[in-house]
Amino acid sequence: MSEIVKKLRQRWMLVLGSLIALFLFSVSVGIAGAYVLAHTSTEEFCVGCHEMSYNLAEYKGTIHDTNRTGVRAICTDCHVPHEPGPLVLAKLKATKDVFYTYIMPSIDTKEKFEAKRSHMAQKIWIEMKANDSHNCRSCHRADKMSVELQSAKAQARHAKAKVEGKTCIECHFGIAHNEPEGPGPTELFSTMAK
Repeated sequence: MSEIVKKLRQRWMLVLGSLIALFLFSVSVGIAGAYVLAHTSTEEFCVGCHEMSYNLAEYKGTIHDTNRTGVRAICTDCHVPHEPGPLVLAKLKATKDVFYTYIMPSIDTKEKFEAKRSHMAQKIWIEMKANDSHNCRSCHRADKMSVELQSAKAQARHAKAKVEGKTCIECHFGIAHNEPEGPGPTELFSTMAK
């Protein structure tokens, strides 16, 4: 009988030890993952890539960089979802940037970047249209806007856009980056609808 109890105790200790090890491993992976996500969401990390230096120069001095309130939007505020699941997916998709910058350089010079600017901007506009400019709305909430502080023209345009079911990116583009050559979002979406 004591032999059975001894074997059960050994198995119980093995199971308990395995559970503790699994818990510690999971916590370590969670902490490391959170650190990697946080680090790769900093402005310093984003501009570390050669291609981003062009964007940083045009971003400097814009309303998202410097404004009367002192609230700054950095790269990830506009270009990366804020929810955990979509954030991880966006980070995985962003590995293509490393590929196209370092492995198969197609945007590694200012000239190459400018040649693809319109295509890259259109991809972002399409994403933003599809998610109703979700990243814009993370900071700019219509229900918290002081409409009376907007010009009469802005009030009228916002009201019209709401009635027409437009999203932020259809009017507000080229704010933090130079506007690319070619059609803007409105023209792009109208040709896509046909």
